[in-house]
Amino acid sequence: MTRALIDKGLSSIKSGSRIFIHGCGGTPQHLNRLLAERANELRRVEIMGVLALDNTFTDPKLESSFFVNTLFASGFVRPCIANGTASYILALLSEMPRLFDENILPLDAAFIQVSPPDMHGYCSLGISIEVTRAALRNAKKVFAQINRNMPRVHGDTFVHMNQIDAYVEHDEPLIEVDYSKEISDVEKAIGKHVAELIDDRSTLQMGIGTIPDCVLKCLENHKDLSIASEMISDGVMNLIQKGVVTNRYKKFHPGITTCTFILGTRKLYDYVNDNPNIFAFDVGITNDPTQIRQNRKMCAINAAIEVDLTGQSRRKPILVLPSQTTNGVSRIVNTLKEGAGVTTSRAHVHYIVTEYGATNLFGKNYQQRAKALIELAHPDHREALDRAAHKRFKNLY
Repeated sequence: MTRALIDKGLSSIKSGSRIFIHGCGGTPQHLNRLLAERANELRRVEIMGVLALDNTFTDPKLESSFFVNTLFASGFVRPCIANGTASYILALLSEMPRLFDENILPLDAAFIQVSPPDMHGYCSLGISIEVTRAALRNAKKVFAQINRNMPRVHGDTFVHMNQIDAYVEHDEPLIEVDYSKEISDVEKAIGKHVAELIDDRSTLQMGIGTIPDCVLKCLENHKDLSIASEMISDGVMNLIQKGVVTNRYKKFHPGITTCTFILGTRKLYDYVNDNPNIFAFDVGITNDPTQIRQNRKMCAINAAIEVDLTGQSRRKPILVLPSQTTNGVSRIVNTLKEGAGVTTSRAHVHYIVTEYGATNLFGKNYQQRAKALIELAHPDHREALDRAAHKRFKNLY
């Protein structure tokens, strides 16, 4: 289809429209730029998506034309949320498809990036499903960027050309993230502590970030691990290739690595291309607690920004974080910062791991939790935290 036809399709987007943008590594950068070219004609177009990894619509010059109302805040969006030029919709990942299926957030259009169609006319959403499948079911119009660099990933990824209202063929590199370049000695220490908590035959859910990927590097001597995760990265690929991940003991699609998005380097994207042992599903399936609880020895490993002295931030939920920021500010605090979003409640958190060790908060009261967490804090901050805990918990401490 020519550029003129995609432009005609995009002309249906008016001021005040609500647009869903395919997220994570699937972000359709070229389509985003095409819409941004119409900025002078548009006002307050609402942009929605999960973990957008380009800065097209957060450009301050486009502030009056586009408003980002995100379902998951990426590094591009967080500063805009902080200064009030963007916002964040609070919802559990597993429930996000309901926002579109139940018409709570009606969509005027969905922008997606797909692989070229096969002989039957089916394209693949490739490395990112997240909530995009629900958006496709409900958007009034679907616009696609067809990119030969997008791998064909198995699972619930396929979109027929008949479902696409207009498309543009434009090849460009997919967004890549190489966590191995960022690993510090602190994160290596955390990875080793976490690896000691994981049993053979465990099923892993990995979050996004350097530390979860560092944990994977420390699991090479484990046996018969399974992956039923929100995300997979290069670290998962390496464990599969070394025979550490066999998916033998998981209940949801045994023998198959399952996820809702894939984010890493080109090497990973080539590995998942047409790989029958990698399936991507809607986030309403991968993050559904009824699916997760079927897996024995389930371990969820996620990074945190900050944790308070009560542990606020199944089976073995593991939260990991360096004890302090690169500027020397403690990440273990008496109370979370005012206005901070609580993504993991204190009752959900069991294990907390820093470079100084690991502690299990399950079964501990407030005071016991505080003492255990202070031991994981950087030594420079332990005395101040101890004073704060005495003041907060009084004689019981």
